[in-house]
Amino acid sequence: KSSAKAMEKELVTCSLQEKEKIAIDKSQIFQIPQRKDLETKVIVVLGKPGMGKSILIQKICQDWSNKEFPQFEFVFWFDCRQISLPEKQYSLKELLLEFFVKPQEGSKEIFEYILQNPDKVLLIFDGFKGLHDHENFPRCSARQPEKDLCSIKELLSGLIQKKILNGCTLLFTARPKDKLFQYLSKVDKIIEIVGFSPQQRELYITKYFEESPYCDSALKLIKECEYLFSHCYSPVMCRFVCFLCETVLEMGEKSLPSTLTEVFLKFFQQKIMFMQTDVTITKNQESLATLARVAWCLGEKHQSAMKSDLIPSEEVKEFALKYGFFLPFAFPRHSDSEEEEFGTTFSDFVIQNFLCALHLLLAEELKDKNLTKYLSFLSKKKKPFNWLDLMPRFLTGLVFLQDDPCFWSLSNEDDKQSTKKQKTLLKYIRRLQINTLCPERLLELLHCVYETQNNYLLQHVALRLEPDLSFLGIVLTPPDVHVLHSILKRSRKEFSLDLRKSSIDMQGLQALVSLKNVTSFRASLSDTVGLWRSLEQTKDYELLKASTEKFVLEPFKAKTMKEISDLSNLVEMQEKMRNCVQEASGCTSYEIPAIRNLRKLEFALGPACGLQGLLKLVKILAAFPSLQHLDLDALSENGIGDEGATSLSEVFPTLTSLETLNLSQNKITDLGAENLAAALPSLSSLKTLSLYNNNICDFGAENLAKVLPAMTSLRVLDVQYNKITGVGAQQLTDSLRKCPHIKNLLLWNPTIPYGVLEHLQQLDSRISV
Repeated sequence: KSSAKAMEKELVTCSLQEKEKIAIDKSQIFQIPQRKDLETKVIVVLGKPGMGKSILIQKICQDWSNKEFPQFEFVFWFDCRQISLPEKQYSLKELLLEFFVKPQEGSKEIFEYILQNPDKVLLIFDGFKGLHDHENFPRCSARQPEKDLCSIKELLSGLIQKKILNGCTLLFTARPKDKLFQYLSKVDKIIEIVGFSPQQRELYITKYFEESPYCDSALKLIKECEYLFSHCYSPVMCRFVCFLCETVLEMGEKSLPSTLTEVFLKFFQQKIMFMQTDVTITKNQESLATLARVAWCLGEKHQSAMKSDLIPSEEVKEFALKYGFFLPFAFPRHSDSEEEEFGTTFSDFVIQNFLCALHLLLAEELKDKNLTKYLSFLSKKKKPFNWLDLMPRFLTGLVFLQDDPCFWSLSNEDDKQSTKKQKTLLKYIRRLQINTLCPERLLELLHCVYETQNNYLLQHVALRLEPDLSFLGIVLTPPDVHVLHSILKRSRKEFSLDLRKSSIDMQGLQALVSLKNVTSFRASLSDTVGLWRSLEQTKDYELLKASTEKFVLEPFKAKTMKEISDLSNLVEMQEKMRNCVQEASGCTSYEIPAIRNLRKLEFALGPACGLQGLLKLVKILAAFPSLQHLDLDALSENGIGDEGATSLSEVFPTLTSLETLNLSQNKITDLGAENLAAALPSLSSLKTLSLYNNNICDFGAENLAKVLPAMTSLRVLDVQYNKITGVGAQQLTDSLRKCPHIKNLLLWNPTIPYGVLEHLQQLDSRISV
């Protein structure tokens, strides 16, 4: 417990959504500006399963061997699946010079050189998920961590804590939702692999079939199956789809399966049942069932590797190795006299996921009613099997594919059992309160229902979706978008979508926005403007007009310079569209509804960019004719100062609808207050003005007092926590007598004697203390 608390103190909150994302070249991975070379550097590569993290690592190692990344003399690459078996212990020397590579001679000298030159060492741990269990990540307690035997977790802990090889570079790969940051006190760089764009998918498929007679027809066939093409954003899935497409074309068939479950059902059938005798088929069915059980037992523990001697039988091991479901590896020996041990790991996460689903369907000890608990749509806690991302989708798909000939070739289950399981699943989904599901679980439900291709279920879910669907902060992949689009299209309801911070690609955004029953949507400004520019270039003016009318901006909160720039681009887009409309119809008054109707704008860039951001914002404020509430107060304080206040005051005449202006905590002094006061009467609709917690003194208060009678719409003025004394307070009170329209003056300042303030309040009850 104490070690867990100690690690907690070192934690750094890291939100990828709040970071500005930029594309980087492979050569920039190890570039960390403003970083001491003497300390351990931690770099994390994030990506969903199958995105190509391991391929990237292989490429880095290959490039290093070809003299790239010359800052490293040693590169060690470890697959966490292979080194994380709980019963295994290593010393650092064994891990580096036995497990990874064994020098023919000079091991001792090499190891000593590594210890003395850690800055020349790169350690890569591929697949951090393989290190998970339900215990706390331990601190390294070994007295001589470089030489003592430790679990891999203790060794890794020593590296992270800089007890071992302080000054080396650590490169981890992990899934985006892995609890990686729970174990790392500091991450110097985060890189995310987002998968193939539509153009890259086409390029991969073209390259795959480059020397095939089916080169021309393969790409066309895959693109016709939009769902499978969307899955091709994942390099691993793209490879599977290409393999299946090749098989289908060789057999003279004209179409691909419509779901992912069918793809892998056909994949397994082609792998192990094609051109086999009845006896071999029966043996393969038995071996597959046993392998499926192994996949599930490992999956429950968040593992995909095991010692070879723990496989139930030699026959099953040979079967798995023969068809490429397993990959072998060797463990290091503590001495030359020790017998060499071998391990096996599933060749691919998708294979293990599918086999787990197959096991749950075939296992005799599992009753029909128990199947639904592995879907966990209602569970608030994360179950261990959630590590198997695709398993629930395969499970529901298989339940409704049990009458498929491909399934018969893998299983001996009778029709009665399959019908009972279908009825159980139908009943379970019918009873779900879909409107209570969080966005992640709703997406999972949509995927599972889509895999069934059951019209009743698809229609049932479509009709029970909430009209307001928010995916704020939820990453939407191309398959997510396809499934969502497919089910929304079935519904007769009208929908409002919130797609901000969802990383949705342009094609996905266009598909959802083009639905007639999607009547409004929110998305990041950069994505939205990018879509509109694309539609303008392709001259799809009808969809361009429809999408601008559906777009919602209210309320808008800017937290970064990028968001201010994006807002400027939105206003610029309106000007372009106005010119297009003018050329087409002669009308000069076109406005994007989201701009025309924006009523509240919050500005929270903080002190580093506050002034710079405001100077850019004031240039476009006039474009928002309905703006009623401008809030420049932020917890981190924007600090726009006198320059920002003066710049803002210059555009006051254009803000004819502004009712609330909050300039609290912005380091405004008398100079800024004087310039504000001169322009304030031009805000003809202003009802509330807050200058709370600035640096305004009596001179500023005097200038404000002079213009109060002219501000006939003003109802509330807040000048608390400034540096106003009794003199300035008296001037404001005297002015207040001429302002019957003002209802409340918040005047408390630490520099005003309490007795004076109390006296003023007695003179005018509208003064608040």
